[in-house]
Amino acid sequence: MYYDIFNGDADGICALIQLRLAQPLEATLITGIKRDIQLLKKINVQAGDQLTVLDISMQKNIEQLKSSLENGATFFYADHHQAGDIPLHANLTTLIDTSSDTCTSLIINQHLQGQFPLWAITAAFGDNLHASAEHLAASMQISTETLDQLKNLGTYVNYNGYGSCLADLHFAPNKLYLEMAAYTSPIDFIANNQLIYQQLENGYLEDMHLADQVQAEYSGENCAVFILPDQAWARRVSGVFSNALANQYPDRAHSVLTFTPDNDYQVSVRSPLNNKTKADELCASYPTGGGRSAAAGINHLATENLNLFIEKFAKTYAE
Repeated sequence: MYYDIFNGDADGICALIQLRLAQPLEATLITGIKRDIQLLKKINVQAGDQLTVLDISMQKNIEQLKSSLENGATFFYADHHQAGDIPLHANLTTLIDTSSDTCTSLIINQHLQGQFPLWAITAAFGDNLHASAEHLAASMQISTETLDQLKNLGTYVNYNGYGSCLADLHFAPNKLYLEMAAYTSPIDFIANNQLIYQQLENGYLEDMHLADQVQAEYSGENCAVFILPDQAWARRVSGVFSNALANQYPDRAHSVLTFTPDNDYQVSVRSPLNNKTKADELCASYPTGGGRSAAAGINHLATENLNLFIEKFAKTYAE
């Protein structure tokens, strides 16, 4: 069996699009909401299976990875999140780069020697890596209009990945991938799928308008914390709202919390754009946390631990 396993955000989707445009393959798709990253647990891997894994933390999937390798499966694994100790195995090929200025789609773009860079640029914008996206675009002399289209698409597809369950999303990530993967260029996807594009754009703009009305729960010189209400729009917008705050206040760290159906908080953390550090360390100190140095999150934070989290968050970025 062939499996394509990927994060349900813009980076995971665009990474797989590039790879399958270059290396067509019929595979079973395994994905989910953006925070659903322990995807290897969803598969009963057998000897001889070949798995492509994109944009999910190896550290969070290490037990399943090791057992699958021992059972005779073969892996191609590309990612930019915390990896932990990477196993040395003949059946494991890795492209891991945890630098704060890259993402999985940029890693795949380099791996494919720039065959489909517009998809990589789209993903980089989605991951709020604007400087990296613009740097790659500059080498291609892309027009301002085209660059704006890629930026918007990346932002909207990334926005679509957030939620506590698939019902919160506008489109299930596997279905959105299939729609997008039919096109060599994201510009062609936009032109030929206006219904999908407009639904994503309208949803993004409506949800961001609601988020902009929320006042900070805590605001200090170096960081700010926002708590969004227990509504689907809030769960959808949490990540892109965090990115927007980071772009608006590049010297300040931000944390956006949303209520979950489990009566606790889901947390998005963004380090200052001018100091992309410590977000992963902060979130990894919690059992359900992880991410990368510039952007990370916690899937479940008990409500009674809110004040302690704010204190820890403020202390992390006070130095």
